[in-house]
Amino acid sequence: MKDILINKDNSFENYQLDLVKLNNLYCNKEIYLDKEAALSFENMCNDAFKLNKNIKGVSGYRNYEYQKKLFEYYSDTYGLDYALKCSAKPGYSEHQSGLAIDIMGSNMDYNKFEDSEEFNWVSSNCYKYGFILRYPKGREEITGFKYEPWHYRYIGIDAATYIYQNNLTLEEYKKTDK
Repeated sequence: MKDILINKDNSFENYQLDLVKLNNLYCNKEIYLDKEAALSFENMCNDAFKLNKNIKGVSGYRNYEYQKKLFEYYSDTYGLDYALKCSAKPGYSEHQSGLAIDIMGSNMDYNKFEDSEEFNWVSSNCYKYGFILRYPKGREEITGFKYEPWHYRYIGIDAATYIYQNNLTLEEYKKTDK
């Protein structure tokens, strides 16, 4: 069930959380992820480090209240239309599952992860660890969210490999009934 579809139309419900704290080597603050996702993320970070690439988690699991405050902040600050493109409503956030992580590279700015030397490596190799770039460029109409080069979602190696090899979004993959 790691490939569960959580998006604007599919709320996060009835999913058993098995959260663990990421090792401090792999994040810039205290971050929790699903146990399986955390192990895979740490393995990806280790392999990247061997290639002189520095990947850090900046946001993982979020509870309902945190997601609610974040969505309200975007809505109050930038307007509802903008908020709906960049932040999930509470109950509809992948971060509430513990399966999503926002990351940054050696430039230490997740908003500019795409400009880091780590971005190309991560986007080309994350599937080997069960992750996908969740909101890819040019797929906004399908995912419902703006391009987010820093947002990765754990779905398991088999599903991630299929999505990577077929250039799909999670929404498209779920329609194939794989």
